[in-house]
Amino acid sequence: SLAQAFRDGGDTAAREDMALCSLFGGLSLANAKLGAVHGFAAPLGGMFPIPHGAVCARLIPAVVDVNVRALQARAPASPALARYDEVARTLTGRVDARAEDGAAWLRSLVDELEIPMLSAYGVVAGDIARVVEKARKASSMQGNPIELTEEELGEVLGSVV
Repeated sequence: SLAQAFRDGGDTAAREDMALCSLFGGLSLANAKLGAVHGFAAPLGGMFPIPHGAVCARLIPAVVDVNVRALQARAPASPALARYDEVARTLTGRVDARAEDGAAWLRSLVDELEIPMLSAYGVVAGDIARVVEKARKASSMQGNPIELTEEELGEVLGSVV
């Protein structure tokens, strides 16, 4: 419904779906720990004039990619991997979808919605180390399914600048 509401703002069914999604998302966030997306969003929002939704949207596919690779390498038995696969099946509608497919679907949606890269808000490659340092200290990082290294965090941010 998000893409449909974006394409046709007058589609009341799509807008109703998005209102419910917003409610469910808020309830979920209030009852779950956050993760790397919000770990980055806080310092980025404080340092640059970036809308919170835009920074989160642009970061989600990159964080999923890096989290999945980190889990596969360092915690292959983690239940988080199965959950990423489950979400990918839900997003793509494919019974054979894997986490990587979900990340690709998310990236495609973010591109379709024309969410700008973070450079559009003034973030440059030279800012990555400073933002990563601040993000590592963010309490939201505690909710990430695996602790990401400084290099992995830099990869996430570098891919969206």
